[in-house]
Amino acid sequence: MSDIHYLDAMTIARKIHKREISSVETTEALLSRIETRSNLKAYVTVTAERALADARRADLEIAEGNIRSPLHGVPIAYKDLLATNGIKTTSGTSVYADHVPDYDATVVSRLAAAGTVMLGKLKLTEGAFSRHHPTVEIPQNPWGKNLWTGVSSSGSGVATAAGLCFGSLGTDTGGSIRFPASSNGVVGLKPTWGRVSRYGAFPLAYSLDHIGPITRTVDDAAAMLQIIAGLDPNDPTSSAKPVPDYFLANERELKTLRIGYDAAYVEEDTSPEHVGAIKDAMDVLRDLGCEIVPVNMPWHATSENWALTTGVEAAHAHRETFPERRDEYGAIAGLLDLGLSVTAETYMQIELERRNLIAQLSAMFSQCDVMICPSMPLYGLPNEGSPETDAAEEGLAAMLKFTAPFDYSGSPTLSIPWKSVNGAVPASVQLVGPDLGEHLLIELGRALESARGELAHPDLG
Repeated sequence: MSDIHYLDAMTIARKIHKREISSVETTEALLSRIETRSNLKAYVTVTAERALADARRADLEIAEGNIRSPLHGVPIAYKDLLATNGIKTTSGTSVYADHVPDYDATVVSRLAAAGTVMLGKLKLTEGAFSRHHPTVEIPQNPWGKNLWTGVSSSGSGVATAAGLCFGSLGTDTGGSIRFPASSNGVVGLKPTWGRVSRYGAFPLAYSLDHIGPITRTVDDAAAMLQIIAGLDPNDPTSSAKPVPDYFLANERELKTLRIGYDAAYVEEDTSPEHVGAIKDAMDVLRDLGCEIVPVNMPWHATSENWALTTGVEAAHAHRETFPERRDEYGAIAGLLDLGLSVTAETYMQIELERRNLIAQLSAMFSQCDVMICPSMPLYGLPNEGSPETDAAEEGLAAMLKFTAPFDYSGSPTLSIPWKSVNGAVPASVQLVGPDLGEHLLIELGRALESARGELAHPDLG
């Protein structure tokens, strides 16, 4: 039991389903670890009673042979902007610090129906924007207390990496699954926009928000996506297209895949650690039989326009409390002010540019099946508020170059940690696919993960 917290979700699930260990024992071990590692400050709310009740029910059902899903009995946690019935949901803000919804977000209800165990709610930056509210204690990166956690799903990245849950859900509007995945050395899967219902998620930007898993392995991410994906009558933007079996192997397809690579896009102003990881991963893909093909990735205007689109849509999301309660807001107030200042003409021009980006990406994916690039341009950023990280946030367009374009287009992405050097957090590799191409990303991610081998976990004891 001493290191059970670092098992991947699918491994612990198999042990629970074979009754080698109970869900209650597993849950108690995780609750104990959350308490002993409270210095990491990943959780807003720990739902211990709910977790143990979920676990007891799971053990009874599994004993009767009623296994609801591959993750039945597995303890997970949620980013605290996903509505949970009767449980505080703060969205990282002061204005919603005491908000208790009377319903569950669709992703929460689907994972509950699959028999998972809810450990609690995880911290995030204010309203899922760039910084934590001044009243919030910032989570601590388990790889080093002076390292950036990534935003906005900071608690999700920290808790998953530190063994404080077996998987979590994050959201991504400009990089908020991929930044924490990259910064904490874990897997982040951002599905196609509409593949997963957003019902019950407090929005940052309606047309850019995505919900997806943050896990320790690609298989874990696939298992969570399998549960949460699909049409939802409560979300008219959710896709009605069938959800494929994300565990169905397709090795023949791997051997014929074309991997797009834009050298200038990847290598310009990118840390050598990330560039090295991408080139190493491409060597592996070549050995698997994939063809590396040159592509031209359109991205500049997208990153520059991101703040305007997000500001307009965020201002609408906060219309009931901003600007009337401005004094309760932190850094996100600047984004909301920006959004209120944007003219309809400017917003319309940005939307036209978005359509152009989508068309260009569609043309690019006619030349390749999947594109490879880093998850973020900088490696080993120091923690929030440091001059280096402040400068990176101020240079927003450069910081978002590998993330924002795929929120604008709604394209699916998969971030996986690559090889660690001298116990440091691994650099991250990002795979980008065409719409509803998650199955390709998962298969490639599994192949890269297998070739990479096991990774060390943060040295927390």
